[in-house]
Amino acid sequence: MGTHVIKMPDIGEGIAEVELAQWHVKVGDQVVEDQVLADVMTDKAMVDIPSPVHGTVISLGGEPGEVMAVGSILISIEVEGAGNLKESAQAAAPAAKAPDAINKPAAAPVAEAPKAEKPVVSQAACRPAPQAPVAREADERPLASPAVRKHALDLGIQLRLVQGSGPAGRILHEDLEAYLAQDSQPLKGYSAPGAGYAERHDEEQIQVIGMRRKIAQRMQESKHRAAHFSYVEEVDVTALEELRLHLNEKHGATRGKLTLLPFLVRAMVVALRDFPQINARYDDEAQVITRLGAVHVGVATQSDVGLMVPVVRHAEARSLWGNAEEISRLAKAARSGKAARDELSGSTITLTSLGALGGIVSTPVLNLPEVAIVGVNRIVERPMVIKGQIVIRKMMNLSSSFDHRVVDGMDAAQFIQAIRGLLEQPATLFVD
Repeated sequence: MGTHVIKMPDIGEGIAEVELAQWHVKVGDQVVEDQVLADVMTDKAMVDIPSPVHGTVISLGGEPGEVMAVGSILISIEVEGAGNLKESAQAAAPAAKAPDAINKPAAAPVAEAPKAEKPVVSQAACRPAPQAPVAREADERPLASPAVRKHALDLGIQLRLVQGSGPAGRILHEDLEAYLAQDSQPLKGYSAPGAGYAERHDEEQIQVIGMRRKIAQRMQESKHRAAHFSYVEEVDVTALEELRLHLNEKHGATRGKLTLLPFLVRAMVVALRDFPQINARYDDEAQVITRLGAVHVGVATQSDVGLMVPVVRHAEARSLWGNAEEISRLAKAARSGKAARDELSGSTITLTSLGALGGIVSTPVLNLPEVAIVGVNRIVERPMVIKGQIVIRKMMNLSSSFDHRVVDGMDAAQFIQAIRGLLEQPATLFVD
């Protein structure tokens, strides 16, 4: 048997170090070729690190949240044959220090500290038998993944009373079910699971790592560097909604259903023809504004790992259905974690929407180095006065933010008014 050492790969783009976001394996796991071992985070995207060999994991080179240099040892795997240990004289170091770092025996999993990770799924053939409540010290923090902790919180279960059946006593989802199924009563002084008025004294600390840390850094940098100002305008989308429903009834079966987003992208493309200073990027270090003819629209998309902004490239050259198809494709790729790095960078302006949860007004944060972001609020029916008559119309607010270092207030207002005119008279979206 030999040892195969996998080093942090050079992901490209001149990146010298990356953040270890998540392990998909632990010490002792059997892995096969092409199995995903870990996720690492660059400034732009999450990247999967697959295994090039079959074997058994013998050591992990870091913990989630750790920033690792390209070329450093990521993981060591025991393999048939000689392995590649001779290529890295330091390959054995992580194996020697990792168990000591958490004061556990050598066989204990290195990455099992209670930090952000995927829920651990029990490999037992059957559900654990019901267990009596376990008495732990008040300040003792039992081992459990964030998903299990949230599940326990939803069920009203105090984790310190639950017997864990996982490695090192880790509490699994199955243990919560076993606890609920037990006939014994909770310890004296504690309310039964699900008691709606029980006192709560639990608290949870969540390490900010991976995508969440990148989002936090970007938002902080944007608010720190750009001179944000927001502009809100209401839009009558009654005619637009009638057109959208008509097109879906006529072409939905063959071309796909249209949401509001491709109409908004089209309106932005047309309006930007008269406002090139808004389709721009600002390099504040070089003091250079770059105006672009191409309209690469970033569409803010919520995923399990946080907010991502996949980019619809050359939206100006796509049809209504072409933009709709690309928005849908990119959203699915982002939510599944399969979006490529170049699909998450290079936008010139961003569109953000919370759909039915869009609220009345929002103040979106700029996606630097862009200078504008258009925010969409929800559609509501409201009474409006038109030609002296009170009528019910479908109204929607656009809440947009701009970088005042580059975009003047008048230009921002005129740009949004241009979008409003296009949406309220939707035929003009297609008049060149």
